[in-house]
Amino acid sequence: MSMPAPLATGVTQLAASRFALVGYLPTYAALSYLGLLLAARAPGGAIEVSRALTRLHGLSGVALVGLALGALLVAVLLHPLQGPLVRLLEGYWPRLARPAAWCAVKIQTWARDRLARSAVVPTSHLTDAERQRILEAAWHLARTFPPPQVPLLPTALGNTLRAGEATAGAAYGADAVVWWPRLYPLLGDGLRAVVDDRRDQLDLACRLSVTAGATGLLSVPLVLGGNGWWQASPAVFLLVAWVAYRAAVAAARGYAETLSAAFDLHRFDLLAALHLPLPPDSDAEGVLNGLVTRFWAQGVPLTALPYEHEREREHEPAPPPAAPGEDDAR
Repeated sequence: MSMPAPLATGVTQLAASRFALVGYLPTYAALSYLGLLLAARAPGGAIEVSRALTRLHGLSGVALVGLALGALLVAVLLHPLQGPLVRLLEGYWPRLARPAAWCAVKIQTWARDRLARSAVVPTSHLTDAERQRILEAAWHLARTFPPPQVPLLPTALGNTLRAGEATAGAAYGADAVVWWPRLYPLLGDGLRAVVDDRRDQLDLACRLSVTAGATGLLSVPLVLGGNGWWQASPAVFLLVAWVAYRAAVAAARGYAETLSAAFDLHRFDLLAALHLPLPPDSDAEGVLNGLVTRFWAQGVPLTALPYEHEREREHEPAPPPAAPGEDDAR
């Protein structure tokens, strides 16, 4: 089905801006820096900025356009890898990395247990400072690590996102991972804008982290034998990669909060879109949402659930008007 022109234009503009922010700019910056190092390197190993400027000044307009298009092509080819890249930072590593994953999970378990001990309320009288410290520890524990029954991932980013997935909708019997693809299209414009913005922040931070780390590693052989601050540039990029990763963890925490807000405000909209009756209380809602979750996740059939077709009711013919004097007789 074709999309209306104004909506199509808006989606196209949104996709273009997201690609420029998340995909093109980090790739262009990394390739520009590596190209500058290659152009500045003298035959003897020294790095001279003047040499790079001279070489770049000597390039024709066609060559400059070709370099820009090459960077764009690399960004386009890498853009479909954004999802796998985020999953890699979450800790979904290949089998060859199982020993490293096992060690990383142990570290995450130690960090979670340490935070859990800080969130325990003692039986003795608490001062205001101690109460505030316990509340802060409990807040960080709930948003940084999933519930105890959920397995931990090797990274802080993965556990933060898993905590959001495990808690969003859980109070209503809904599985966020299963419900989200169906709930997202029903979000209001305001909440959807917030969700998209925080997802863009997460993707941008992840892309910056990986791009800066790869640039730092690739620049090591290019600065060997160099002079001045050039030799420290790989360490600067690795520092940027670490800062961007911490920013990704903070962005994941904000993104998880918007997931919870979406379930709080729009879960009934999804039930209405499915033509299912709205539950009368929280217990009935948990039962109904559990049935719907199992239907989507495991294919368990929905049986004995009535449907409510409000549109059919709206189009039912109106009852004929009462005859004169009929109301008085009643």
